[in-house]
Amino acid sequence: MLAFILILTVSLFFTGLIGRTKSIFSGRKGPGILQPIKNIILLFRKSGVFSTSSSVILQIAPSIAFGAVLTAAMLIPFSIHGSLISTHFDFIIFICLLGLGRFFMIIAALDTGSSFEGMGANREAFYGMLLEPAFLIIMASFCIITGTYSFETIFYTIGQYHIEYILTSILAIFVFVNIALVENSRLPVDDPKTHLELTMVHEVMILDYTGFDLALIQLSNFLKFAVYGTLIANCLIPAQWNIGFQILLLILIQALFAITVGFIESFRARNRINKNIQYILAISAVAFIAFILALIVNKHTI
Repeated sequence: MLAFILILTVSLFFTGLIGRTKSIFSGRKGPGILQPIKNIILLFRKSGVFSTSSSVILQIAPSIAFGAVLTAAMLIPFSIHGSLISTHFDFIIFICLLGLGRFFMIIAALDTGSSFEGMGANREAFYGMLLEPAFLIIMASFCIITGTYSFETIFYTIGQYHIEYILTSILAIFVFVNIALVENSRLPVDDPKTHLELTMVHEVMILDYTGFDLALIQLSNFLKFAVYGTLIANCLIPAQWNIGFQILLLILIQALFAITVGFIESFRARNRINKNIQYILAISAVAFIAFILALIVNKHTI
């Protein structure tokens, strides 16, 4: 329960901190950290407008996507406090839930009949297909190293100071950071501030949404960042430490993660479309290196 509450709380400020970081680096006053929350509240007060040529899929997709991400967040533990939902191989359920949300957003974009949204949906599906193996490979590496098969037991075990845990965690942090950037369609894969439909991924898929549904989509993105930030924190914070100190470290790690994303978006250009595939495959390559390392250092591997 503690992990879920922390994820919900941190998610409300994550995107605002990214925007604030970008403002500082660009020499502007910019919006405050609470501005995304104010935008969400404003959107919740508005109703949606849908084309008569679209089906019910367009209307239900944001709710299903948000529910999928929210359920996925319930699978994430923190410290000795377990997750709301835990079972063997729950990390597979986690990636399937994110895939479910992605699937409904893709078919909703196709439901509009827009060629631009169709291109964005095509890229979203292809990037997701390439990205999911990276997450599964890095979690398989943890399973080999720890001999356990759920988020709770894996992150409790890797908090111990063994060289194989440390090396795998370092590679896992790199993978989680880059997965979060791709999952949320941020630079260098996509630019949330662009207005060029031909190069958009996520933003072009949600052009037909406004009001309450757009608020749910944005909240889903906020939650994804907080979820991956918590996974990173679990790789760094030993479960045996004082819980108050752990919570403080979690907040600092999430803040550093948000600042890092803001720094990347301030100084790095977006990849060319044909370079995104290489970028995503490189993430999987790093995950595969962690997997090979796990096989080598694990004493029980035959």
